[in-house]
Amino acid sequence: MTKNNSKPFVIGVAGGSGSGKSTVTRQVLASIGPDRVAVVMMDDYYLDQSHMSPEERRKQNYDHPDAFDWPLMARHVASLRKGEAIEMPVYDFAADNRSQQTITVKPAPVVVVEGLYALYDPKLRNLMSLKIYVDTASDVRFIRRLQRDILERGRSTESVVNQYLETVRPMHKQFIEPTKRNADVILPHGANGPAVDIITTKVMSLMRDIEPR
Repeated sequence: MTKNNSKPFVIGVAGGSGSGKSTVTRQVLASIGPDRVAVVMMDDYYLDQSHMSPEERRKQNYDHPDAFDWPLMARHVASLRKGEAIEMPVYDFAADNRSQQTITVKPAPVVVVEGLYALYDPKLRNLMSLKIYVDTASDVRFIRRLQRDILERGRSTESVVNQYLETVRPMHKQFIEPTKRNADVILPHGANGPAVDIITTKVMSLMRDIEPR
């Protein structure tokens, strides 16, 4: 646990679906050490929809900023900054709803907030020490999303394509891509190794100043 007189280094990792955000997070974990990093996954902060029928849930636009529980996410990141553990929700993509489970996330010297809209909300951005936008070509992002949703989320090819055309692509252009303006660092061509190496080296250098000796 971090001491009260020190604040963890909070990194926001944003970018379109399939851009390589998770790759950046994994490389940060590998470089700094998983025991020294707390990860907050924005995908798990979709609003609870227990009051809706399965049919209603399927019709929701999950690529719009209003689909997320912003107050809960901001409270959780603020708690981690204060050295407090959180109970992160778990989202069930097959059911299109938040599950009954939670994951205990313990405070750590580095906190990574990863998600489509990680750089969208001003309150969340104000809690960050470093803001990263992962910029990847749209065709590459679509192929990655197609593979992931079929293999990991049980979706059909037709449903993935329809969702991409109806909401993913227009929401990316309208809401996600403009958040590049809020980034301290933009990673071109996705999670390229040299850029991530520079970032992790810088973070480790800063950690030496904030961690108790």
